Amino acid sequence: MLTPGTALELTFPVTETLTAKTVGSGTLDVLATPVMIARMEQAAWTAVAPSLSPEEGTVGTWMNVKHLSATPIGVEVTCRAELTEVDGRRLVFRVTAQDSQGLVGEGIHERVIVQNDRFLTKAQKKRNPK
Repeated sequence: MLTPGTALELTFPVTETLTAKTVGSGTLDVLATPVMIARMEQAAWTAVAPSLSPEEGTVGTWMNVKHLSATPIGVEVTCRAELTEVDGRRLVFRVTAQDSQGLVGEGIHERVIVQNDRFLTKAQKKRNPK
């Protein structure tokens, strides 16, 4: 059962492969915003996955995030997602990212519970729209 308060943290070091310069979102060797957001999403879906049936998954539908502080290569970042609202299939999370100096990013993320097979079947129809 999904209940508000369910949370998960993921900690990772910033490496060259995770920088804005490498992923193409900027020119500097600091944690890329797209990487921070992806790790926030990963924390969110991982937090609720144990409460879903094997046939279910979640997909991200909305993200409103501020990237507040740069984190250089070699510094660890912890992304946290906490489930704050359950509205039918819609799940709302408060997401944060922190490094040793404080808050790096924060925001709200929404996901929707889907039936995996049905969702993938619908997505695959885009290959042959007729």
